[in-house]
Amino acid sequence: MSAQVIDVFNGDADGICALHQLRLADPAESELVTGPKRDIALLDRVAAGAGDRVTVLDVALSKNRKALDRLLAAGAFVRYFDHHQPGEIPVHPNLAAHIDIDANVCTSLLVDDFLGGSRRVWAVTAAFGDNLADAARQAATPLGLTADQLAQLQSLGECLNYNGYGETIDDLFFHPAELYRVLRPFEDPFAFIAESAAYRTLKAGYEDDMARAFGVPAAETRPGGRIFLLPAGKWARRVSGVFGNALAVASPSQAHAVLTAGAGGYVVSVRAPLTTKAGADELCSRFEGGGGRTAAAGINHLPDSELDRFVAAFFESFP
Repeated sequence: MSAQVIDVFNGDADGICALHQLRLADPAESELVTGPKRDIALLDRVAAGAGDRVTVLDVALSKNRKALDRLLAAGAFVRYFDHHQPGEIPVHPNLAAHIDIDANVCTSLLVDDFLGGSRRVWAVTAAFGDNLADAARQAATPLGLTADQLAQLQSLGECLNYNGYGETIDDLFFHPAELYRVLRPFEDPFAFIAESAAYRTLKAGYEDDMARAFGVPAAETRPGGRIFLLPAGKWARRVSGVFGNALAVASPSQAHAVLTAGAGGYVVSVRAPLTTKAGADELCSRFEGGGGRTAAAGINHLPDSELDRFVAAFFESFP
């Protein structure tokens, strides 16, 4: 039996663009393992053994450690790119780890470095989608892009990222694996923007959902930050992360929390102030199911009974 090639990736802009860069440079037919952005225990779904090659992109090693150890013990070769807190990184001859938790780095920029910049325009797209606009523009400098082209890449990155948010696949416009397959034939993102019906669908959805979100007033505002409570609904679940990104850009010295109502509680997205890009992961890790990066983190389910504790902890973290 021939060796398997398995690509495991976060369903947001960073995961999709990271995989796209790699497979443009090294084409392969692979099994795709992905899901909504918050579905991060992806290695649990992977069965691989001796000779199989697994690439993991933009999912926290700390949330996948047991499954990673299982794959390595079975003889699989694992290539791991990520920018989340990893916990202890195992040392194993079959593991190639490319992990950097710097707040100005995303997984696609790590892949760009690995590839020597050969598909950088997609790394720029991903960085914009991950709300790393300064890093995106810096990476784009050698490409000689116009301001309009940069704006197009920013829109594409934001739309790809927007599609990743949702409680279930049913909340999304496209399954992330489907969206990657639609993107895969395009070496040029500007061709994808011009020709793809999927991009038009995402852009229209993004604009409509963001307009609804900006119609919701802050539930609480203090000097250090703002908290927003969005109602239950597909549009609110889709927009939670990108709305947090937009709030951070609009008020970079403040932290922001977007809480989207669900069954018996909330899904939480937290953005640290862009001026510091620190503290979001520490705050969210104080709650069960919480984690992420220093600049952007979340809690998968905050019970109603924990809301007051979260509000107090948020303003304690960002006074």
